[in-house]
Amino acid sequence: MTEVRAGIVVTGTEVLTGRIADRNGPWISERLAELGVEVAHILVVGDRPEDLEAALRFMAGEGMDLIVTSGGLGPTADDLTAEVVASFVGRELILDEEVEEKIAAILRGFARRFNFDPEAVREANRKQAMIPVGSIALDPVGTAPGIVVPADGRVVVVLPGPPRELQPMWPAALSAEPVRELLERATPLHGYTLRMFGIPESEIAKSLREMESAGIALPEVEITTCLRRGEIEIDVRYRDEASDIAEDVRTALAARHERHLFSLDGETIDTQVASLLEGHRLGLAESCSGGLLAARITDLPGASDYMAGGVVSYSNEAKTGLLGVDPALIEAKGAVSPEVAEAMALGALGRFGADVAVSITGIAGPDGGSERKPVGYVCFNARLADGTAIARDPVIPGGRADIRERSALVGMHLLRILLSGEEAPL
Repeated sequence: MTEVRAGIVVTGTEVLTGRIADRNGPWISERLAELGVEVAHILVVGDRPEDLEAALRFMAGEGMDLIVTSGGLGPTADDLTAEVVASFVGRELILDEEVEEKIAAILRGFARRFNFDPEAVREANRKQAMIPVGSIALDPVGTAPGIVVPADGRVVVVLPGPPRELQPMWPAALSAEPVRELLERATPLHGYTLRMFGIPESEIAKSLREMESAGIALPEVEITTCLRRGEIEIDVRYRDEASDIAEDVRTALAARHERHLFSLDGETIDTQVASLLEGHRLGLAESCSGGLLAARITDLPGASDYMAGGVVSYSNEAKTGLLGVDPALIEAKGAVSPEVAEAMALGALGRFGADVAVSITGIAGPDGGSERKPVGYVCFNARLADGTAIARDPVIPGGRADIRERSALVGMHLLRILLSGEEAPL
């Protein structure tokens, strides 16, 4: 077996300009990685034939064994992917009558439902049934078929742009003989993800340098460190011959950062908290996070088993009226203070008959900060009904959206630490 390399070309001016986020490139890349294919490039190009052809030639020049395109297969004048791919591989476009009839059958239903002229619709979509000579058509999920084109020792797979059409078509693309033969050459690629919280990326970089100096052959594995939504994700990918090195990396990082490591196998904080909350009754009291913690808690199915309720006590009156916080305490300490956060958590315990609660109150900005309490200053209180509690008041960096989102994340981790009995790293 050998390494099989792939490139992905995403077409669409709407993607290039950012009006629509690219969901296809990352999705295809993940699917190929699962099959042991090394994705080297993802390019986004507009709906211009010369730019698409340049992207294809770049991929060929870089030695890509597999090129996957998405988009540009519709009936309109700017849908030119099939035509450009045909030119790229030096093949003529021909009408696939079987595909044309399949598209026509789909369109007849639309024509009846919306009172379109069926012949006009069929003529407009006839171009979608044009495929390069010697290629394999993939049955349409919408109205656009996919195409598998073997050419010059590589394979080009042409897929539609809408994810709802592309993703169901993916298994058929993998089953096409040219793709299947190519994938048989791929060396299995393995991987795992470590997740850490409360530690900067620089510390991970330092550990990796020291591990390499100690004799761990890091170049034999691929290590990617990324700060994602306030957590550090360390992705390690490796092939069979480097499995021992990959395990050495996992063991060494776990030993060096035990207090900050919360997942050895990629399990998310959301899943962990959901498991820890089984058998409990949770009450939440949020101010600056505006209910984001409650939204995150209830995002997973089954949350009704433990989520009793939450209060978004944005105003002082809500803190007093809904959670029973003493107005004199707010006057003396300020709405954003450890003391008010504690009172909010106690109020959530009582209001919801809960045995565990988390409160959040802070300054999300961009205004409202002071020298003593700057923008990003957030007070947390996580507690059990028996009085066990964790209180923190960090200054969270970033803009308003970052502060709000990361406040919810800190709340999740405080729940994890409180319910698991671990030592808090923050």
